[in-house]
Amino acid sequence: MLIRILSAILILVAVFMGFKQGYAMFSGKAEMMNMFGKWGFGKTAVMINGLVTLLAALLILFPRTFLWGNFLMAAGILLIICFHMQDRDLKGVLIELPFLALNLAIIYLQHPLHPQRS
Repeated sequence: MLIRILSAILILVAVFMGFKQGYAMFSGKAEMMNMFGKWGFGKTAVMINGLVTLLAALLILFPRTFLWGNFLMAAGILLIICFHMQDRDLKGVLIELPFLALNLAIIYLQHPLHPQRS
């Protein structure tokens, strides 16, 4: 029971962050445009990345699409980490690592409504 509660809380945190960052990318907020712009992303590419992030956050909510949502979210975070590493921006990498760890942790804990939980 405690694991289900922890899993639910972590899922809500991941979904909140996914919606927050996805909306910031989709709406073209200046900080997102600056960050992705230095890596050669145009406004349309940032908007598409934002839509994928929003979709991933939505998919995490449902047990049947939970793994796909986490995979998409983690892939987006890993993409950002790789760009930070290419720039030798260790601070940027360290900022993103907890978010990647969050997705990996909730995959491990599984969805609280997953039917095969023991």
